[in-house]
Amino acid sequence: MRVTTKGQVTIPRNIREILGIIPETEIDFREDKGRFYIVKIDEPEIKGKFKKLRGIATASMTTDEIMSLTRES
Repeated sequence: MRVTTKGQVTIPRNIREILGIIPETEIDFREDKGRFYIVKIDEPEIKGKFKKLRGIATASMTTDEIMSLTRES
């Protein structure tokens, strides 16, 4: 396997299939006693001041209705 000038490598298909890696999958590199491992991240960590609020919205309005509230009349 060769690293490109951008630091990229291609993960072989059989490894991607074993790990369940598809496009847009988040992965991480972990180090243990001088060895590095590719680890699939099941739930990406949400960062920021609103992370505890993610996924709790209960609005019954459509996107257009919400957008109209944010725009000037």
